[in-house]
Amino acid sequence: MKEKTSAALGLDIGTSRIVAADCQGDEFRFRSQLNAFVAVPFSRITEKTLKKEQVAHLVEGNEIVIYGKDSERFADLFHLDTRRPMSKGTVNPAEPHSLSLIGQIVRNVTENERGDGKKLYFSVPAKMSGGGETVTYHEAVLQQLLEDLGYEAQSISEGLAVVYAELERTNYTGIGISCGGGLCNVCLAYLSAPLFSFSLPKAGDFIDSSAASVTNELATRVRIVKEASFGFNGHFADKVQQALHIYYMDMIQSIVGGLKEAFNNSLNVPKIGRPIPIVLSGGSALAPGFREQFEKVLGKTKLPVQISEVQLASDPLNTTAKGALVAALAEL
Repeated sequence: MKEKTSAALGLDIGTSRIVAADCQGDEFRFRSQLNAFVAVPFSRITEKTLKKEQVAHLVEGNEIVIYGKDSERFADLFHLDTRRPMSKGTVNPAEPHSLSLIGQIVRNVTENERGDGKKLYFSVPAKMSGGGETVTYHEAVLQQLLEDLGYEAQSISEGLAVVYAELERTNYTGIGISCGGGLCNVCLAYLSAPLFSFSLPKAGDFIDSSAASVTNELATRVRIVKEASFGFNGHFADKVQQALHIYYMDMIQSIVGGLKEAFNNSLNVPKIGRPIPIVLSGGSALAPGFREQFEKVLGKTKLPVQISEVQLASDPLNTTAKGALVAALAEL
């Protein structure tokens, strides 16, 4: 018998993964799916085989779209790059079936249950540092999609969700950083109120594509190597590992530089009066030694607040979804 879920949901709609969070009593539960796909030519026998193997797929015209975790395996087998319903943190305009695929993955991670008016908070990126496009369209179409599925949907900035997930002990005061696939999102909050938020395009996909371009590899293959064996240990087994280190450091320096710039440009930062923590989360923060490298770069930068510690989130891949759920539960 299926366990009853909580009266609220948190949803992290990320460039690389979609994660749903609910709770049973005091226990947080998570379900996730890769937000990616590959398309293969349609044939009846292929469709029947995929069904038999329980591979997640959709038939779109003369193609079979294989999505979720199996897409990466198929891409590696056929030496293809996976495609994404989202790009740089927002709905990918180059993919005509983006919203239908996102909707299908959301149904998958929520176990196909109807919303029935359930409260749901979903993550959206902050405005890009330095200006540029807003997330207005992205936020609106996702809200409409989730309302069509029956939810009472509300957005939450991804960096703020990190604060809600990890900083209850400081009354939600501190800096939340989510290092995802498409973007890195940063938020400074004081007593749960966001003071500034921004995002940067240098994130996991930037690392993969940049390392791929200088090593003549596919980005999908670089990502597999990165997730399987990369770490900040000072030893590079090959040129891919060396390139990954270079672009990881570029990402870290960009985040710290963006944080300094945000403080310099902000007019409403109060005198907090005590050191505050920084929490790192997201898949791109999982590389061994990442926290230590971030702390080292941060130590060379002067900020107008004291930092008490730099910590890795307790569950980096699920932090944003958990924070979105915390926000939704607070509304009940």
